[in-house]
Amino acid sequence: MTRTLILLRRRLVGSIFVLLIVVIGTFLLLESAPGDAVDAYIASTGGDAGMIELLRHRWGLDQSALTRLANYLWALLHLDLGQSVTFSRPIREVILQRLPNTLLLMGSATAVSFGLGSALGIYAGARPGSFRDRFLSIGSLAVYAVPGFWLGLVLIIVFAVDLRWFPIGGIESLASGKTGLDRAMDIASHLVLPVSALGFIYLALYLRMMRAGMAEVWRQDFVLAARAKGLSRRRIVLAHVARNALLPLVTMLGLQSAQMLGGSVVIESVFSVPGLGRLAQEAVAARDTPLLLGIILTSAVLVVIINLLVDIAYTVLDPRVGASEASA
Repeated sequence: MTRTLILLRRRLVGSIFVLLIVVIGTFLLLESAPGDAVDAYIASTGGDAGMIELLRHRWGLDQSALTRLANYLWALLHLDLGQSVTFSRPIREVILQRLPNTLLLMGSATAVSFGLGSALGIYAGARPGSFRDRFLSIGSLAVYAVPGFWLGLVLIIVFAVDLRWFPIGGIESLASGKTGLDRAMDIASHLVLPVSALGFIYLALYLRMMRAGMAEVWRQDFVLAARAKGLSRRRIVLAHVARNALLPLVTMLGLQSAQMLGGSVVIESVFSVPGLGRLAQEAVAARDTPLLLGIILTSAVLVVIINLLVDIAYTVLDPRVGASEASA
């Protein structure tokens, strides 16, 4: 437990510097882009030079970039993400309103892809070279080659338009008045297609990694020793081969969290899910730099938290990792 806390403390200290680099780098990149929120507002509604000057002063765009960066960093120390130009509301409120939908989509897709992918990988890797091994390997490669947005559109056409088994989009039925279990079932039915479109791509990746890891572990000496002791094949697969092959999969889970978050942006657009992805699109269209900064910072915090959880899980699966880092 002490080694885990030491590892967690070191990761948290490093995460602070990572988030600082993300904020400063993103701010400078957005500043280098042409136009700002005033340009987008005037282009859509029109206005004269006086209104442009008034809006720039109101939104603080008449200050230098370094001054605005310093003010933004100082506000972040007080957990203040600023005011959204588009929604005229605190950015924290806007993000917290959309964040649960993205977390629900990401969490469901991760659970499906990791759980089912690792299970199928164990099933395929239990007998390397068999028909099921070759079939699942070829099938996973075919699924992994399919773009997520294309898979989402196909799922909509087949299961929402033609068969009408699931809703076309959204996170729940509008003004349905459902509560409790009925609302939960309604949300679940809306999530089936976007979770499938987002999760199946990574399911294929986890399947192939698990299968490859098991093929490598089968050749280890401790597996040969377990077979020499007369242990059943089922026990060898679950207690020895699969457990050791799971370690690279857990590492990949942390590395893929950022890609999963990026993929959710596309899936949210395809299925009209009101999450951070669609909010980012709206912020880009309106050139709402503070809102876009808040979304990117929130995404970076999510990735950092996921990787911290993965590090803790890794020390549980392999105590040698926590021991080596704690003694370093």
